[in-house]
Formats: sequence, structure tokens, C-alpha cells
Amino acid sequence: MTLRERLVQGLREPLVQFLLAGAVIFMVFALAGGGPDPGERRIAVDEARVQRIVTLWMQTWHRPPTPAELDGLIGEYVQEEVYYREALRLGLDRDDPVIRRRLRSKMEFLAADQLESVTPGDDVLKAWMQARPALYVPDAKLSFQQIYVGSATDRDAAEARAATILTRLAAGASPAQLRQPLSLPTTLSEASRSEVDRQFGEAFSEGLLRAPIGQWTGPVASGFGLHVVKVTAVKLGPPPALDQVRQAVENDWRAATRAEREAKAYQDLLKGYDVVIARPQ
Repeated sequence: MTLRERLVQGLREPLVQFLLAGAVIFMVFALAGGGPDPGERRIAVDEARVQRIVTLWMQTWHRPPTPAELDGLIGEYVQEEVYYREALRLGLDRDDPVIRRRLRSKMEFLAADQLESVTPGDDVLKAWMQARPALYVPDAKLSFQQIYVGSATDRDAAEARAATILTRLAAGASPAQLRQPLSLPTTLSEASRSEVDRQFGEAFSEGLLRAPIGQWTGPVASGFGLHVVKVTAVKLGPPPALDQVRQAVENDWRAATRAEREAKAYQDLLKGYDVVIARPQ
């Protein structure tokens, strides 16, 4: 790989883009003299600021403010600016836990936004799809048993019942002794995903495809509530092309790797700091 190709590849990394954006913002503030000077006694409300005030108002009320309303909005902005500068002059922004948390939240939001803007390559998505073929084959056939646990309205209680049922099944209890009445089949053999979802509600089959084969597990959600399930077999048809299921694969990849990518981004930032901790003796 040439130096130019390495530079281009590096610039595509979300963390690099995030740091570059931060550097640009820093330079802009540096050239403009930073934020408001607490000692500056002049507050200039220029046309651009007034236009931003009007735009924010219109986003809420879907109409321009009246002259009296605009005067009030400008007065509120001036009041906020006065208090802001006085707070800076008194140093109230330093070592305040609330402000620190707000700034951390903003940084996490910026970092997450950069992470979500990354588009994984075809090789990443293909590897992800190949590791989980059952999730993306449209005509997969499912064989399973299910025990209805109860409505998901009180999810904590239903999950507690599911845990009790799983414990009793592991101890040798018969599934028939644990089932609640429900007008749904307790067992299906080689049912298509569409047939399963038609009977149990949308996406129930996806929960089955994520379950281990040959053991009771759960709870799995359906349109009726929660179930404990035992998948006995999954038969797959030919795998689809990536372009046919790209959005679903990418969504799953983003959801599953978000925490890992956030942790990596933080560790990359942490490398730029020398952390010294003095613990009390």
C-alpha cells in the first residue's frame, strides 16, 4: 500500500475525522479570540444572531415572531449572555460536576455521531452475514417447542416466571405441566419464517433463529407476550446476496458493535493523556 493510500485510508477512520473536526473548531475559536470574554462589557446582537433566534422560534411555532415577541426573544438572549459572562468571570464553569457531565455528554454524542457515520465495507458485512446465515435466509425452516410465559405488560414479572420455568425444565419437569392456555401451537415442525411470524407475530422467528439449538431458553418475545422456547432444528435455503439484505446486515452489525467501537474510540483518545493517580495511603 502506498503512502497516499495509507493516508486516504487513515482519513476515513471515524476517530481521525472526529479529531480533525475538533482541531478545526479549536482553530476557529483561536482565530476569533475564543469564547466570550468575561471582561467584555459590550454585547452585540448582530443580524446573523437575530436570524438564528427567528429560525429557532419558527421551528417551534411554524410562524415568524411578532415584533413584540422578537423584542422579548432578543431580551432573553441578552439576559442569558449577561449571566453567562458573569458566571465565567466568577469561574463557575470550573470543577462543576454538572457542567463536566454535560460536556462529557456532548463529547460522547459527537463521538457516537462519528461512529455511526462509518460505512462498513462489503468484506465486513459478508463476514458478519456468513457467521449468522440463519438470520438472513428468507425461507429458513424452523422446528421448535414453546411455552407461553405471559403478557409482556409487566416484563419484570414475566421474566421472573420465565426464569422459574427454565429452572424447573432443567430439573426434569414436563413442558406440558408448565404451559399456560393460549390458542397457539406448542410445537411446529419445519415451519417457514413467514408462517411462524404469521401465527406468533412479527419477528418471533428472529428470536428463534438467535436461540441455541436443542436447549430451552428465553424469554423470546412474540405478539402475545413472552415465551420459553426450545429450537430443535433449523433448515436453511440458499443464502441471499449481500445486496438483497445489506440494510438488515448493516443494522445488526452497528447494533452489536457499537459498544465495542465506542470503547475503542475512548481508548484511542486516552492514549493522548498521561494519567497520574495518587491513592491515599
